[in-house]
Amino acid sequence: MPDRTAGHLVRKCFAWLGGGLTAVIAFFGIGLGASAQSEDARPNIVLILVDDAALMDFGVYGGEARTPNIDALAARGAMFRRHYSSPLCSPSRAMLLTGMDNHMTGIATIPEVLPKEHVGQPGYTMHLEPGILTLADRLQAAGYRTLMSGKWHLGSGAGDLPNAHGFDRSLALDASGADNWSAKPYMPYYQKAPWYEDGQPANLPDSFYSSTMIVDHMIDYLDEGDQSQPFFAYVPFQAIHIPVQAPPELTAGYDGVYDEGWNALREARWQKAKEIGLIPQTALLADMPEEMRAWTDLSPDDQALYAARMQVNAAMMEAMDIEIGRLIEHLKQTGKYDNTIFVVTSDNGPEPSRGDEDFRLKIWMKMHGYHIGIEGIGEEGSWGFIGPEWAIAAASPNNMFKFLGSEGGIRVPLVMAGPGVPEGETIDARTVVTDIAPTLLEYAGVDAPDDAITGRSLDPILSGAQSAVYQPDDVIGMEVSGNSAILKGRWKITRNQKPHGDGHWRLYDIEHDPGETTDLSSEKPDVFADMLEEYQAYSKRVGVLEVPEGYSSLKEITRNTMARQFKAYWPQMLVLLAGVIMMVGVFVYIVRRLFRR
Repeated sequence: MPDRTAGHLVRKCFAWLGGGLTAVIAFFGIGLGASAQSEDARPNIVLILVDDAALMDFGVYGGEARTPNIDALAARGAMFRRHYSSPLCSPSRAMLLTGMDNHMTGIATIPEVLPKEHVGQPGYTMHLEPGILTLADRLQAAGYRTLMSGKWHLGSGAGDLPNAHGFDRSLALDASGADNWSAKPYMPYYQKAPWYEDGQPANLPDSFYSSTMIVDHMIDYLDEGDQSQPFFAYVPFQAIHIPVQAPPELTAGYDGVYDEGWNALREARWQKAKEIGLIPQTALLADMPEEMRAWTDLSPDDQALYAARMQVNAAMMEAMDIEIGRLIEHLKQTGKYDNTIFVVTSDNGPEPSRGDEDFRLKIWMKMHGYHIGIEGIGEEGSWGFIGPEWAIAAASPNNMFKFLGSEGGIRVPLVMAGPGVPEGETIDARTVVTDIAPTLLEYAGVDAPDDAITGRSLDPILSGAQSAVYQPDDVIGMEVSGNSAILKGRWKITRNQKPHGDGHWRLYDIEHDPGETTDLSSEKPDVFADMLEEYQAYSKRVGVLEVPEGYSSLKEITRNTMARQFKAYWPQMLVLLAGVIMMVGVFVYIVRRLFRR
């Protein structure tokens, strides 16, 4: 520990000196030569966000996918085992980039599931509200080059794209997802795949693979500009979001891995989690929800199809890891690697949505050249998904998945590596997505007002000064579209909404029961009451709006999709209606003429 603390002090000194030098140069307008500029020893930062990865999806966490580059970063740095994010993509991204609770940023949820009662309300504007500063804003002001390539999904109006939030260069997908092989939408909510470069519609090739294209652009951006400046590179991949797609040669590498089905995978990950210390040896695995299909009830053809879907999921993760390796190799070749801090995490747990149970979606897929069959699965034209059963299996040893406040929706992997990060460290202290921004700002020597950021710097843990930044009486709150959680010491309460929940609060001893198998609300009424009070205090503090009675995210996305479709296509619908009226009129006219005879 003394060695780590000493290294920490040296790093902070360099960061402070580098930041001070930059401020002096900026204030006085001093033009320095290359030798003077090279004195800026502040670290570069690469922030990698994986989409919908479960706690155990990375190889180093016990997953089946081959992720040697992420695993190498974990070996070189720190692996966090009790890290929490929000249960949904945009709120998590807002929290990651600002260090603030999602309701305080304007992105309390995602527009796709926003009820009409919340539209336009403070915290629910669906874009970063005025005065909200991102990591890029703060680092850019401190002399960093700020670069982004990947999924944005933080507002699409004028002034909402990355170029208006501190990024010097950006390739940004302004949607919850898109096809990975070409620039086309993946769901009826979108009429196109809205890719932008530096705030303008992007000129993309006719075909590409998303993970490769994202890293291609980031490497190009890194090679531009003043190479003496430190850089902040934000790389939010589409992997492994729907549509789940991957190169066929990678998919073939997982032949047979998932043939035993989701029950077997769920059990295997639970056992593996106990072996490697992710959960206590005595931790139980929750029963599969009644609405989930049993693997043995599927026909052999359906079993083969669903096993193949999970193969593509693993291959998509591997394909992303290959591109991360290519980015790392570029930084090594350009001499930037050793002074670069890497952060790799996920926005939420695995995606449970299906693409084979809604006839309207099937019609839309047909119109847009998609299929959900096993032939060419994962390739161009394939609309891949894993469904709720694979999602809950992937989330094991935790319960449930994305969208929900259960552990499977909010407990995700986090890896950090680079200067100032202890090597080969396993960290079991509780951490939150909002902690990443203040941690990186401290590493960069950038001060941020205490009242502007709700997260806490993890520097005391990484330096060895403290074993935790959240003490037993500290409260961590989360809420997205009524799916809520409060963590306080060993206790957790959670409430999940339809279609996978019932809106009731439950109490768990999360230290001993991370699988959330035993509701203790009746057995521990005083603890339960205290936790409910803590939620009310959190809700009031950050501005939570309760969802309307009977709220269901599935119903809301249907309503919002229909509203967007009408707004986009009402002229065509009007012409079609006029045509129908005209045809009916002609038919009536002909019938009347016939009867007059």
